[in-house]
Amino acid sequence: MSNDEQPPKPTYRLTLRYDGRAYYGWQRHEGKPTVQGALEAAVEDVVGMRCVVHGSSRTDRGAHADGQVAHFAAHLRSPPEDLLRDLNAQLPSELEVLRCEEAPAGFHAQTDACAKTYRFEIWNAPVCPPERVGKVWHIPDRLDVDAMQAACSVLVGEHDFASFATKTNYHRKSTVRNLMQVDVAYEAPLIVLRFRADGFLYKMVRNLVRAVVKVGEGRSSRDRLAEILAARDRKSAPGTAPASGLYLESIEYPTEESRGAS
Repeated sequence: MSNDEQPPKPTYRLTLRYDGRAYYGWQRHEGKPTVQGALEAAVEDVVGMRCVVHGSSRTDRGAHADGQVAHFAAHLRSPPEDLLRDLNAQLPSELEVLRCEEAPAGFHAQTDACAKTYRFEIWNAPVCPPERVGKVWHIPDRLDVDAMQAACSVLVGEHDFASFATKTNYHRKSTVRNLMQVDVAYEAPLIVLRFRADGFLYKMVRNLVRAVVKVGEGRSSRDRLAEILAARDRKSAPGTAPASGLYLESIEYPTEESRGAS
């Protein structure tokens, strides 16, 4: 390296929480508030230069996060704990950096992820409290939670989830995903569905939730859900659950040791 060359910029990993009601989704959108836009503005203010902040998942408008992960590269003059404090001082209350740390060389929040967990919250009661509006899917009529739990078992494993993938304008190499875990928990009046997989297709979780809820409504069945999955055709499946109940809960990455061995 010559005297004129700068050393490579370190990469910083951020873990984020946000209330999606305040944003038009993750991705930068000119003229509209987005999570990426708010973060990049805060980073520029703190670091003193424009940095692209890459997120692990492009969450939809109105969807929330408790464990979104993002990264950016920059030369900092202070340790990560100062960056954490300074970013939160710049950010609105709806968006918070929970952790900030220097990442291994080459780390990428999106492409390095090996598993993700989403949860979906349903308020199953006649009236939804005002503080829950926009944070859950409000379904007034009683759902059969046992039937929903039984139906979810057909989804677990490696399958082609094309029936639950909303078409997008970018090319997908494959619609096969390994859905490692699906749970349905009920503590009246809250129903929580949790999905853990090696990756998710566009709107896959919201589409799965709508199909499972239809079982809970008594308008579908476990066998019908299996048929929809086997059809590998979006037209065979019902619609999409609202983004209001969706939370990106956590993202998993290989350990630094396994990264070095790969």
